[in-house]
This record gives sequence, C-alpha cells and structure tokens, in this order.
Amino acid sequence: MGKITTKKLAEDLDNYKVIDIRSIDAYNGWKESGEARGGHIKGAKTLPYKWLHYIDWIEIVRNKGILPEDSLIIYGYDPQKAEEVARQFEKAGYPDITVFNDFFEWAEKDLPMEHLERYEHLVSADWLNQLITTNDAAEYNNDKFVICHSHYRNLSDYDEGHIPGAIPIDTNSLESPETWNRRSPEELKAALEEAGITHDTTVILYGKFSSPNNDDPFPGSSAGHLGAMRCAFIMLYAGVKDVRILNGGLQSWLDSGYEITTSPSKSEKVSFGIDIPQKPEIAVDLEEAKDILASPDKNLVSVRSWKEYIGEVSGYNYIEKKGRIPGAVFGDCGTDAYHMENYRNLDHTMREFREIAEHWKKLGITPDKRNAFYCGTGWRGSEAFLNAWLMGWDKAAVYDGGWFEWSNNNLPFETGVPKE
Repeated sequence: MGKITTKKLAEDLDNYKVIDIRSIDAYNGWKESGEARGGHIKGAKTLPYKWLHYIDWIEIVRNKGILPEDSLIIYGYDPQKAEEVARQFEKAGYPDITVFNDFFEWAEKDLPMEHLERYEHLVSADWLNQLITTNDAAEYNNDKFVICHSHYRNLSDYDEGHIPGAIPIDTNSLESPETWNRRSPEELKAALEEAGITHDTTVILYGKFSSPNNDDPFPGSSAGHLGAMRCAFIMLYAGVKDVRILNGGLQSWLDSGYEITTSPSKSEKVSFGIDIPQKPEIAVDLEEAKDILASPDKNLVSVRSWKEYIGEVSGYNYIEKKGRIPGAVFGDCGTDAYHMENYRNLDHTMREFREIAEHWKKLGITPDKRNAFYCGTGWRGSEAFLNAWLMGWDKAAVYDGGWFEWSNNNLPFETGVPKE
C-alpha cells in the first residue's frame, strides 16, 4: 500500500474513492480528536474501524459500492488503524490502496469537507457519558437535561438495565393507542411536564433493540430505539427546542464499554412553559396527505416493507386491510414493520446520510419538496423524517395517520406490484 500527501490528495481527490474509518459520529461532524473542523473529507464514505471485526464486513463494503477496481484512500485519526483496514482490503482482493495520514492538516486548511447539517442532535455514547459525569459536553449550552429510555408498554425493558440517570418514557404517553397519532396538545403538555421536560430542556432519547416477534401480541415492545425516534418527532412537534438522539441507542452505550444500571431515576414535575404545538408543520394529517398526493412537487413517502407495499401483509396484527396508498413513493424501510435496516447500519447507528440522500434522489425525494413520510402508525415514518431533518430538510414531515388511518377511512388503495 502507498501513502499520499495532503497536497497530492487535494489535487487528485476526484480520482479516488475515499474511506473514513473514524466513528460515524466523527464522520457526521463531531470533533472527537481536536481537529480544526468537524466532518469528513468531501465525498468520503464512512466505514468505521469498529466494523472491521464484523463477520460480514466485506458485504458492508460491497453494499457501499466500494469495488476492487476502485482506487481507495483510507484515512482516520490513527495511522495504525488505517493501515490495518488497508491490509484487510488487500486480503479481500483490492489492489489499489493508499493511506492518508494527515487528516488533521486537511482539516486545518481550506480544503473541501462536509458534515451532517444538524449533527449535534445525533450524539455518541462518549458525548452522553461526558454530559452525565460533568454536566457539560461539546455543543451543549444548557443547564438542564433529561435522558429518556423509550419503550412501548414494556417497563421491564427499562428495569432490566438502562443508562444511569435515564427515566423511562412509554410511547403511549405521547401517542394514542386508539389512533396511533400524536396525543392532543393538552395530553402532550401533561406527559412532558410529568417527565420533567420543559420547552428549553435538552432531551436525549434512546431505546433498546431486540428482534421483534410478529406473533407477539405487542411486537413493538421489542423495538425501543424505533420508539425513541417516534418520541423525538413528537417532542419536536410539541416544541422541545433541543431534542437529541443517542446514535445507535442502548447498543452504542454498551459497545463503548459503559455500565448500565437497574436503579430507577425519577423526574420532578415542571411547567412546559410555552404553548403546544410549536412545530405543527412537521405533522401532516389526512387532508394534507390527500393534497400532497395531488401535487406534482410533493411526495407522500411510504416507509414500509415491500410485502406491505404490494399488499401481501398488512404489517400489523391490529390492521386488517392490506395494500398501499395510490401515488405514494416507496421508501423501503427493510424487512417488516419493526425493522429499519435500509436506514441503519448493523450497529443500529443511522446510515451514512449521503447514501440516504442519494437513494431518495433517485425516487424524486429532494430537499426542495414537501416530503411527508409515513408507515403503518408513525414509528418508521418518524425515523425517516428524522434522517431528513438531521440533513436540514426543513420541508420534511410525518403523515401521522399512515396506513392505519387511511385504511380505516374507506379510501382508495392498491395491491400488487405497481406497473411503473
């Protein structure tokens, strides 16, 4: 393998496929080693060193479109780790590999870099640990925070082990089990105040993931981190100014070697402080969903599985009708109603934002349009929305009612593989 200077890489950047082996959080924009600028070399792909020891590492590489015929540049904070990754590529049959060991110099100079627009709202376990232990952390300008362990009617999920200081929050406190829509402003105000959350509290949300069983009466009870995405969306809608997500959920905390506790934490009741909702525009209801379908410059995006989309399954044991909303764009979540493989990495961190944006662009989902994401009842739609929101897409929204509401209102629907 060869080495390359900053000057040479800057001159020939377009001739290489650049691979960033730092953490996904550093890639997104966090300055984890004192670099002058946060983010990554423009156009770089993220392939964290952490993933090197996954049994299907080479499958991840191929799925990212990194091919043996590409000229690769490998860089990170640690030259030894970069060389280890480079050797792994050589073993896998990649002949043209160069290591770049001067990322700090690159960040100091006026050379092209990119970052996730709202990276500070997607935090790492190290960041959260620092906040817990010192009451301070980078990009945190507040004196009060609440950590929420999200779950769906499954308090034992919290009791079995949670991040120290976290309180449990049941998704049912923020959405109605009758409609699966967000609760009324009055109900949201009461729930948030009971949780000790004001409009200017920094809230960090996470959940625990275990593979849901669709035969279970309540499969969502095993999809806590997906529930955290739902809670995050509703809190933003309500008016919490600083909502953050632990990237990768409880798994990231454990992967980083931090301890969990079974000691419960309690919240003190507070006053939310402002009217709810403060961001009504991020929630789309039935009439606007119909308007979006009729508008050529707007998208209703179905964040569901292919089997749900073609009407092979409804996706839920409490939804009878099978099919799709005519005219909706297929946003493909993954395998079923409780998985988001196509929006996540293997460790449950959010997928590289450039990959999501590039995929969406092929479907006509672009930041200049009003894009309303939906699924069956709002969880997967909320996670897709948060991907867009983190990228700075201010026209993005969630069609809250989703297939549950649409199918219950005797509205047109389709089944089968679409002709186009």
